[in-house]
Amino acid sequence: MTVGSKVQGLLISLQSIDATLTSLALKTKEPKAREAFHQGALKTRTVIQEIKKRKGQIEFDEPTYQQT
Repeated sequence: MTVGSKVQGLLISLQSIDATLTSLALKTKEPKAREAFHQGALKTRTVIQEIKKRKGQIEFDEPTYQQT
């Protein structure tokens, strides 16, 4: 497994976490829980964006890690 494929797997996992947190935020009736899920989703999206940037750097620096 290449570094690129590991990073891609990480992104997929993070996107799944984001979707779960968003879903929970929409379904819960408790305002504090809803806000906590929402904030968790926002933080997860920030991490996703950072990982996407890092993946781009890895692919630029090491062309052998590019996904085909």
